[in-house]
Amino acid sequence: MASPSSRGHSLPMPRPLVISSNANAAPFLLLPTNNQQQQQQLRRMGDAAIATVHLHDAEEEQEQEHIFRSRFPPVAVPDDVTVPEFVLAGAEAYADKTALVEAAPGGQSYTYGEVVRDVARFARALRSVGIRKGHVVVVALPNLAVYPVVSLGIMSAGAVFSGVNPRAVAGEIKKQVEDSEARLVVADAVAYDKVKDAGVPVIGIGDAARLPGAISWDELLAAADRTGAPAVALDPAQQSDLCALPYSSGTTGVSKGVMLSHRNLVSSLCSSMFAVGPEMVGQVVTLGLMPFFHIYGITGICCATLRHKGTVVVMDRFDLRGFLGALLTHKVMFAPVVPPIMLAMVKSPVADEFDLSGLALRSVMTAAAPLAPELLAAFERKFPGVQVEEAYGLTEHSCITLTHAGGDDPQQGPVQIAKKKSVGFILPNLEVKFVDPDTGRSLPKNTPGEICVRSQAVMQGYYRRKEETESTIDAAGWLHTGDVGYIDDDGDVFIVDRIKELIKYKGFQVAPAELEAILLSHPSVEDAAVFGLPDEEAGEVPASCVVRRRGAPESEADMMAYVAERVASYKKLRLLRFVDAIPKSVSGKILRRQLRDDFIKTAAA
Repeated sequence: MASPSSRGHSLPMPRPLVISSNANAAPFLLLPTNNQQQQQQLRRMGDAAIATVHLHDAEEEQEQEHIFRSRFPPVAVPDDVTVPEFVLAGAEAYADKTALVEAAPGGQSYTYGEVVRDVARFARALRSVGIRKGHVVVVALPNLAVYPVVSLGIMSAGAVFSGVNPRAVAGEIKKQVEDSEARLVVADAVAYDKVKDAGVPVIGIGDAARLPGAISWDELLAAADRTGAPAVALDPAQQSDLCALPYSSGTTGVSKGVMLSHRNLVSSLCSSMFAVGPEMVGQVVTLGLMPFFHIYGITGICCATLRHKGTVVVMDRFDLRGFLGALLTHKVMFAPVVPPIMLAMVKSPVADEFDLSGLALRSVMTAAAPLAPELLAAFERKFPGVQVEEAYGLTEHSCITLTHAGGDDPQQGPVQIAKKKSVGFILPNLEVKFVDPDTGRSLPKNTPGEICVRSQAVMQGYYRRKEETESTIDAAGWLHTGDVGYIDDDGDVFIVDRIKELIKYKGFQVAPAELEAILLSHPSVEDAAVFGLPDEEAGEVPASCVVRRRGAPESEADMMAYVAERVASYKKLRLLRFVDAIPKSVSGKILRRQLRDDFIKTAAA
């Protein structure tokens, strides 16, 4: 999140100048310039070129606002369609095709016909127990084949789906139930003991004997069948209604409910799936390992795959043998993962137990944390036929914002892939700018600044948190992400770091991700995290926790010297400690604040 000072510079809404070389887009308008090379560069960038708006003021000099748009033409977003209607449209033609299957032997599966049937059954069941439009239902389930059925059923009933980590402690789950003012919880035996005292009714999925006091999922659906459709039409869901209330990770502050409407999610899906052609419908097999309570899990994996009638292979937890077995058995083509999984695929001897020549895997996508260049190179050596995509997204923008691969531009070829180390290019229908956190001024290309995005996918706000909403979405509708990045001459975006995670050493900014990438390039380092520690003289000093490979001879001083040889003096690590593991969130993000607090506590002991 940007500093409050950047919110005080409210800029007028820009006039939409479209600059495009795409034959399918509107005719391009070139900015005034006498330089032929600049003209050619603008054409090559397409809509990612700068839309320059001259803001006239009688007493002030002209200034330019730099706004970047997609190199691809806009995509249509259907009106008056809810998320379940959008996702399950056309499912009748695929009624017998497997939509969801659990990777574990003997796991549950759903065909498209069964998904459509049970989504409708659950929506009726929710209405029968008093759930109405706008009511929040908290879902405390692990990744199961039934999970998308539950979430889409909640949305179909006009209610609001709010996923929670089923492995969180009871107090954390109860806090979300209370903060969201939930009317109901859906849980299985894994989380039931944690939610049974949350103060709201619980629908239990699984063995009824292990869920005493819960409303049985099977019995509830059966009762809905007997009842049939309501005699009086209930208030139908509208596209402007809220449908999801995911909670932000809380790694940089208090966890907050993010209000997302049907329009937000449908818009996000239209933009992120713009390159999926008709030849891919019904063909793609996606790995569903990322947590479904996370916005990317339920939207970017489940909803996106179901929209195009592919198959989601559901996994609840990662272990390398099970993971590789699922890839091979189910012929997974697309696997969204986090960097630690890629690290295990490359470095663990377990991978050598499998004949990987039979992999159907075409691409992996990582979006939760930066991918070290050395890890990327090692992965590409071991899996040369697998494309690695880095993406960028956030809950407050409904999911993916930037993507690494897209298709079919007559000027630039049938398939476009962003540069390595980039998190991709801007998706259609989005506007992006990079602002100076201190002045709020937008910055030109190749100049790092806070990433701000504006589109129909921007959240409605934080639930019951007006002040935090206003400090995140400015008066012109720009969502301030809190991430530092820049856009290059070709329209590819690069992330530098989180504003709050940048280390301020004697006035210099040090990006933890840069130092982590260097540490991970050392052959004796299995994992690493860098963070700032308070220092009376310097303000903050860079410190690190490192997981050293078993039997490695290097000392902590050796590791710090390795980094010092490769960076400017102000970026050198001042403290380093070996640890057994780096704590990370369920989405793979390093819990720097926890590491910092533990480091300080140990030093004070």
